[in-house]
Amino acid sequence: MKHAIDVRGLRKTFSSNTAVEDVNFQVKRGEIFGFLGPSGSGKTTTIKILTGELSKTAGEVEVLGMPADRFKSSAFKAKIGILSDNSALYQRLTVYDNLKLFCQLYHATTDKIDDVLETVNMHGEKKKVVSKLSRGMKQRVLLAKALIHQPDLVFLDEPTSALDPGNMLHIHNGLRKLNEAGTTIFLTTHNMEEATLLCDRVAFLHNGKVREIGNPEELRYKYSTHAFHIETFDGEELVLANEPGNADRIQKLIAQKQVKTMYTDHPTLGQIFLNITGKELV
Repeated sequence: MKHAIDVRGLRKTFSSNTAVEDVNFQVKRGEIFGFLGPSGSGKTTTIKILTGELSKTAGEVEVLGMPADRFKSSAFKAKIGILSDNSALYQRLTVYDNLKLFCQLYHATTDKIDDVLETVNMHGEKKKVVSKLSRGMKQRVLLAKALIHQPDLVFLDEPTSALDPGNMLHIHNGLRKLNEAGTTIFLTTHNMEEATLLCDRVAFLHNGKVREIGNPEELRYKYSTHAFHIETFDGEELVLANEPGNADRIQKLIAQKQVKTMYTDHPTLGQIFLNITGKELV
């Protein structure tokens, strides 16, 4: 099986509102795939369809080789992990007991609990009652819950939204190790630096349609003007087209030791999205 996810002509309507329309993409097995777009673009609806929480209106969807009519089966649920806005914990139980309970629900052994808690940087808090945890800590426990049964595919909806930079880095390292071990990751995030660092490919979703898809660095090159941005020691900021006619001017600035910083245009994913849709990725 080449693709972990195969979506063709997906459409979902709610009464007179179309949430996603003619969405097409594939996620390769073993990759980290970013699904990016502003609030209301259709990301959550798509995830809910891919995980069996919502039914599709039209189109063809396969996840891990299974068609949509099998998404509610226990065999399918055992192969995927989910961190979404609907994920919940038992507030009166400890972190460890929550994960132990989820192991029982997934028919998984408990011998990986400590490893998963290390992945999310919560091993030292495993005896704490969940109700006493901060929002960021709860988010990390929810991530541990999504990983506890070692799924083939995990859907992560804003997994680091409540985390400080230190814990975010720890989670990123854990996700890379998980991915290197063979787990496919489907990621939504508003953090474009996170998407650039983690994702093998990203798709931009806007008004329910995929507008662009590709490797982050390749997209950044594709949408670059390749112009030179130069800041001089006199405080002047120049933007010069990357063409032979500007070579002498750039060489003169360098010869006069006037160049404080110089770089070629390399847009962020957020800037590319703005270029494509006219809207910010927020």
